[in-house]
Amino acid sequence: MNLEKMFKMQAELDNRIIREKGLEGQDLLPGLILALQVELAECANEWRGFKFWSNDQQPRTCIINKKGETSRDYYKNPLLEEYVDCLHFILSIGNQKEWKNKILYKLESENTKSTAGENEDISKQFIKIFSCACELHFVMRWFPDARSIYCHLYRDFTKLGEMLGFTPEQIEAAYMEKNEVNHKRQQEGY
Repeated sequence: MNLEKMFKMQAELDNRIIREKGLEGQDLLPGLILALQVELAECANEWRGFKFWSNDQQPRTCIINKKGETSRDYYKNPLLEEYVDCLHFILSIGNQKEWKNKILYKLESENTKSTAGENEDISKQFIKIFSCACELHFVMRWFPDARSIYCHLYRDFTKLGEMLGFTPEQIEAAYMEKNEVNHKRQQEGY
């Protein structure tokens, strides 16, 4: 997965949104962290595994769009789409804090491949990411350089992707597709 390329693409989208919405000079970080948490909740909802009260606990990994004429339009993976929505906000947070180069160096110099085991609990992994996002927000109020927490957030998020069965190639392809959709939405006055 080309994380550097995705940081750059996200920066281009973020800069476009900031410029077109007149948000220059505003502190967007609280909104980015909240947006990440909202998307993470939507991802958990598509996963459905925490819904012990329901007989329908199967992840939403394939929806057939009967209007589609090509295979690309025909099959959708809502769980992967929500996961990638989270990734957009994680990248935006890194760009907003100008941590990209330091984070890339740290992540590349360490073994970022997680050790997601079969007995790991996906519900607990979602909670770890929620907690890490909250910690990031609160720590930055007193210590603006919370890169280590951001790295934990990214690693925990990567581990979640592995636990959900996504490959780096699937994630990158879905990210590229959603980035294109987000640019189109801005063009259309989203």
